[in-house]
Amino acid sequence: MPDHSRFLAGLSAPVAEEVTAFDLPVTGRVPAGLDGRYLRNGPNPLGLDDPGSHWLLAAGMVHGVRLRDGRAEWYRNRWVRSREVAAALGEPWPAGPVHAGKDAAPNTHVLRHAGRILATAEAGPLPYELTEELDTLGPCDFDGTLRGGFAAHTKADPRTGELHAVAYFWSWRHVRHVVVDASGKVTRTVNVPAPDRPMMHDFALTERYVVLFDLPMTFSREAVAAGHRLPYAWNPAHQARVGLLPRDGGPGDVRWCEIEPCWLFHAVNAYDDGDRVVVDVIRYARSYDIAAMDGPGPVALERWTVDPAAGTVTARQLDDRTQEFPRVDERVVARPHRYAYSAVVGELNRGTLSLDGAVADAAFGNTLLKHDLAAGTVEAHGLPREAMAGEALFVPAAADAAEDDGYVLAFVHDPERGAADLVILAAQDFAGEPVARIHLPARIPLGFHGNWLPEG
Repeated sequence: MPDHSRFLAGLSAPVAEEVTAFDLPVTGRVPAGLDGRYLRNGPNPLGLDDPGSHWLLAAGMVHGVRLRDGRAEWYRNRWVRSREVAAALGEPWPAGPVHAGKDAAPNTHVLRHAGRILATAEAGPLPYELTEELDTLGPCDFDGTLRGGFAAHTKADPRTGELHAVAYFWSWRHVRHVVVDASGKVTRTVNVPAPDRPMMHDFALTERYVVLFDLPMTFSREAVAAGHRLPYAWNPAHQARVGLLPRDGGPGDVRWCEIEPCWLFHAVNAYDDGDRVVVDVIRYARSYDIAAMDGPGPVALERWTVDPAAGTVTARQLDDRTQEFPRVDERVVARPHRYAYSAVVGELNRGTLSLDGAVADAAFGNTLLKHDLAAGTVEAHGLPREAMAGEALFVPAAADAAEDDGYVLAFVHDPERGAADLVILAAQDFAGEPVARIHLPARIPLGFHGNWLPEG
């Protein structure tokens, strides 16, 4: 069984308490137009007694900050009460549906759709619904309309109001495209045959297609025998390919295009370009060990142009810095995008930070990036040397604002305080001083993904 103890040390170490704090101190000024909640999910095991537990499957904790009228009203962190977490805390489980008898470890993402706040999980479990104060309501199957499992990542189409997901599960010989309509009901599911049962952590969406990444990370009986809770491994015999599923098509309509073996956790965005599809991705150039959450570099931002008529995928590197957690303005999802934001990882500060004597071995860094993909330029926002920044999220200044007219929010570890700040940058002055630093009363472990939930 792999030793995941490095994910329990340093800045990855779980916090032991749930905290509620009001009227948070601020350096600078919170923009008055930011009215909503910034939420972020991530793994937070309840103890240090299971070094073999996979980081992607650990108990989930959502951290949130409420902004209104130029104030930081509150900070909360709450474990998502899965069956296992509720039992560990000595609380009754909220109860609800489960997929294939498998309860969730909802630690990957948090989003809002059709009035529900949902924490999502890797590898098939149902999402969990939360209140606006981050308390757990229970598992969600969209009022009984979802038959089967769900996914860690979703894409919300800003024009149709639909929420899209691509779910996978170790016992399925397919992956499943799921569409949830604007009212919160599942209206469409398509099972796409998937030989070798690959892991699909993310996907991409255009106005015409669902973009599938069928890569050489597949179900492994050897991983099961070794006791891995996430039973996937690199499979060099599996042909890597990109699939274009028409949004109104069936499994036989997918156009597959072969590519060189690689791995990716995250797509940036995708869009239609005539008869072709353009998709920007963070590409891991060679094999990846999902059991150890480790793989050789380089990890770079690339643009793939998929030509379904020719059956080809042409790759072009956009930036060679090792980076992850890419985001775009959510208003341009599935449409052409100019700007993208990401966090430098894997190069800065790896193994250099300590917390209560423990060395942090997490691949996060102290630099955030803003890519202008039309101009071919990159701006960097550098933080103090021993700071660590997570995913950077763009929030528009207004509903009709330009694509980079707004703010970029990220949780950043402040080494001087030993706690986190919510840092707010002006997107059009990305390298400049933060507009505001909201000083939180607690450390936030390094984690995964989040969203801005505007009020109203």
